[in-house]
Amino acid sequence: MNHQPLPLTIRDRLFTWGQRTYLMAVLNVTPDSFSDGGDFNTLETAVTHAKTLINGGADILDIGGQSTRPGALEVSLAEELNRVIPVVRSLRKDPTFATCPISIDTSRSPVAKAAIEAGADIVNDVTGGTGDPEMFSVVAELGVPFVLMHSRGTPETMQKLTDYQDLIGDITEFFTVQIQKATAAGIQPHQIILDPGIGFAKTYEQNLDLIRNLSQFKTLGCPLLVGPSRKSFIGHLVNQPDPKQRVWGTAAACCAAIATGSTDILRIHDVAEMHDVCRVADAIYRPKT
Repeated sequence: MNHQPLPLTIRDRLFTWGQRTYLMAVLNVTPDSFSDGGDFNTLETAVTHAKTLINGGADILDIGGQSTRPGALEVSLAEELNRVIPVVRSLRKDPTFATCPISIDTSRSPVAKAAIEAGADIVNDVTGGTGDPEMFSVVAELGVPFVLMHSRGTPETMQKLTDYQDLIGDITEFFTVQIQKATAAGIQPHQIILDPGIGFAKTYEQNLDLIRNLSQFKTLGCPLLVGPSRKSFIGHLVNQPDPKQRVWGTAAACCAAIATGSTDILRIHDVAEMHDVCRVADAIYRPKT
């Protein structure tokens, strides 16, 4: 049985799931992220790029200070805070971003707490709450939406952890367990967003299989966030080693995700391009009621 998730209001924006595809724009303030490391890791370049993302049609800005690319090493807590908190504060002081929801991409509860207090609205955890035992209770106390992503291991080890008994079944079981833990800690069910974690502890073939079967996660009753943008499986398909040159492969993956009828948010780098792609795909695959 499929359950339509309840709408969610973030700042003054209403997210009505199923109505259209919402765009979460990636803003990495890191020197080593896989496709844009070092591009926006000063306060000035980060704010300038954020304005470009909003003008391109982003619905949410996702700010991250810890690279999660395969093989990435963990930075210190102090370093992650120093990277992201000034950017969140600066954006919140700028009238351009007054009503724009901001997400903090972190697996550390102290970073989540500091970012929300600085003006962020959403916590996006690539470990799905497994990386920090305090994460669920901190998010519950903050009362904000939580993106619960499936992954295994750490960025350093995850590509060695791709052996699944049943890919979709194993991810569904992970989600079920983590949703129960999150709600037991006090996170409201309607504030949980699921991300199946394309590229995280998944092989090239598994990423394709995951996109084909996104609709199977609808039974969990949560909005679904999908992040295919510039990922290595696209590079494999189009023989393109440069992530920034994978824009049209990303467009195809976004269309495929929308065509399943189950994708609510796409996490992407190339906002202006994907904005147009999604508007056309939505018109085709989301019949107006």
